[in-house]
Amino acid sequence: MTSRVLVVSATAAEAAHVPPDLPLVITGLGKVAAATATARALATYDDLAGLVVVNIGTAGALRPGLAGLFEPGTVLNHDLSADVIRALGYDPQERLEVGESDVVLATGDVFVSDPVVRDALAERAHLVDMEGYAVAFACREAGVPVRLVKHVSDAADESAMDWPSLVEASARVLGEWLVDHT
Repeated sequence: MTSRVLVVSATAAEAAHVPPDLPLVITGLGKVAAATATARALATYDDLAGLVVVNIGTAGALRPGLAGLFEPGTVLNHDLSADVIRALGYDPQERLEVGESDVVLATGDVFVSDPVVRDALAERAHLVDMEGYAVAFACREAGVPVRLVKHVSDAADESAMDWPSLVEASARVLGEWLVDHT
């Protein structure tokens, strides 16, 4: 990639292995924090031409057998009442196309650790996180391309509560991806 890169991650733990020469923004957890920090970081650039935002982070697998690294092509704002908003005559823009992959990432402010919630989300998406949509939305509004790179840390069930002990393995894989692709 010959473009300039800005790496965006929700937590320092997920970004622990980002190469030190890459600019990095830690947003905090959730959509509001992620959108705000991303927009604030983009506003500091005098020229956005050639800039690509790479949002790295962990994700829960919504379907059995999903493991490893993914670059979703679509991201959903899953905890928005999109159908109701649409019925009121407004476009909620709850689905953003961000790449070529068939993998769908669902983003919401809900930390998914309940198998019932996971299974309902699995009908629309493969992975779940808490920031991807917000980063993608902020980038779209600024006219900056974005890549979402997510590593599965858990099965979006009770195992998600072990996230603090699982994040290091994901951070290593994400750091290696950045070395190879930026």
